[in-house]
Amino acid sequence: ITFYVASLALELIWMLSSPTGPSSYKVGTMAEKFDCHYCRDNLQGKKYVQKDGHHCCLKCFDKFCANTCVECRKPIGADSKEVHYKNRYWHDTCFRCAKCLRSLANETFVAKDNKILCNKCTTREDSPKCKGCFKPIVAGDQNVEYKGTVWHKDCFTCSNCKQVIGTGSFFPKGEDFYCVTCHEAKFAKHCVKCNKAITSGGITYQDQPWHAECFVCVTCSKKLAGQRFTAVEDQYYCVDCYKNFVAKKCAGCKNPITGFGKGSSVVAYEGQSWHDYCFHCKKCSMNLANKRFVFHQEQVYCPDCAKKL
Repeated sequence: ITFYVASLALELIWMLSSPTGPSSYKVGTMAEKFDCHYCRDNLQGKKYVQKDGHHCCLKCFDKFCANTCVECRKPIGADSKEVHYKNRYWHDTCFRCAKCLRSLANETFVAKDNKILCNKCTTREDSPKCKGCFKPIVAGDQNVEYKGTVWHKDCFTCSNCKQVIGTGSFFPKGEDFYCVTCHEAKFAKHCVKCNKAITSGGITYQDQPWHAECFVCVTCSKKLAGQRFTAVEDQYYCVDCYKNFVAKKCAGCKNPITGFGKGSSVVAYEGQSWHDYCFHCKKCSMNLANKRFVFHQEQVYCPDCAKKL
């Protein structure tokens, strides 16, 4: 995400221009005996227009010679002030900015896409539009940009609570954006132990989510994430605490049966347990794990030794 103060660098592919007035005819009062070139009325003592070497009355000039205003579509009479630009003509009062309607007869302007614009509106026309309010983001506006889309800083709001996110942290979801608080409440998993949202660094055990700092040994509080542990009746123990406080003791060697490493298999019989490597005949020491045996006076014997008792 990028936060910046907008600055505009317009790539003007059109000319910054000033309007000009007419230069191809002149208006005056006829002192000599001349007739109108069109209607043949006598022009002596009357106003006339001289154009292309001909003299004509004002009425015929408007009818046959006058340029048509691009804006109002009416003739630009000899008594009117005319503005022309690239073979297009306007009354001076019609030559206005297409956006704000400000008169540009005596101002510089920009011609773009067949429209006449003042400099101020040109700047706004080419400014990026805010995704929130759809208004231009102009020089000096604080704004937020994300993946090519731009907002005014105060228009970049949480889709849920509508509070301004501005330049703060947020979470995108499709076309929506959420502040941290709303995202936690709406989407985040909650820790089994503390019931608070897990925003990062969580772990999962048996499809249940935990904060890493909440998944600890019930006895010594050692963190168990990434460590070997044992679960007993929904309680979790590190290896050392399980050995010392929970694990059954082998009836043979009297050491804890942890299920880790050597002797992970266990033999159980009548309330007693043995490491598989400790389950052997009392007499001949033959290992009896997964074999037939005889249990006599709390001792284990192979069938052959049992016959000699």
